[in-house]
Amino acid sequence: MTKETLKTLVALLSLVWFSLVSWQVSAASPVWKVTKGDNVLYLAGTIHVLSRSDYPLPSAFHFAYQASESLVFETDIGQIQNPEIQQYFLSKMAYSDGSRLNQFLSEETYRELESQLTAAGMPVQHMMGFKPGFVGTTLTMLELQRLGMAEDGVDSFYFQKATSDGKAKGELESVQSQIDFIANMGVGNEDALIRHMLDEIKLIPELMADMKQSWRTGDTAGLETLLLDPLMKDYPEVYQSLLADRNYMWLPQIYDMLNNSETEFVLVGALHLIGKDGLLHQLKQKGYQLEQMP
Repeated sequence: MTKETLKTLVALLSLVWFSLVSWQVSAASPVWKVTKGDNVLYLAGTIHVLSRSDYPLPSAFHFAYQASESLVFETDIGQIQNPEIQQYFLSKMAYSDGSRLNQFLSEETYRELESQLTAAGMPVQHMMGFKPGFVGTTLTMLELQRLGMAEDGVDSFYFQKATSDGKAKGELESVQSQIDFIANMGVGNEDALIRHMLDEIKLIPELMADMKQSWRTGDTAGLETLLLDPLMKDYPEVYQSLLADRNYMWLPQIYDMLNNSETEFVLVGALHLIGKDGLLHQLKQKGYQLEQMP
């Protein structure tokens, strides 16, 4: 597995479960200014993989970047290049007890998985020693690459820019914790996960186009109705572990940022911002002032 493959797989964490549909158009952006007295923090919803044609990004990102002294990401993207992290990734994704993924799949699901992987130039037997989260994410990655949609996203773009400009960088969680989530995803429900991913792949071209066009408008109501609600209904365990639990783990760190005079720019996957467990609602409940950037 190459470094770029590993980087893309981890970056896809916040995409693999989204049923992406268009949002209502508005004049806003996916960037918010959060204030507490004189203290300021910028909070942005991001897309983790984009196409070259998606650049330049909405101008609110540039404004927040220029106004901030440090950037905070979900995880330390630079660590993905670390050989020890890559080894950890592979050790977590593979079955350690001799199990094979096909043991947990129906004949129909296995045959369609085989067909999809073969068409992408990946022999199915090469994937059977890996857990469902890895295989499902790989399916999405291969299709995005085929469509030219697997370029660096917002997070990687600003991580590289901050590194080049010498700006301070931080993270909300370790790379290992993100890897652990992918490793556990779908375990005990393997056939349903792979079946879902196979169905979603067929919709990627239209859905990705709609999502990216709408993402730029920061329409949280449309995003909640069309993306978050189906996730909560169909995959409540995934919603809890992928979004809610991580949001509540991050919030104390964000509160600390709003208690100092430094201006931070926090970039997280767009679905982390919305809903009753979302960062925006929780910050508002705590009395912080929120302003959506135009």
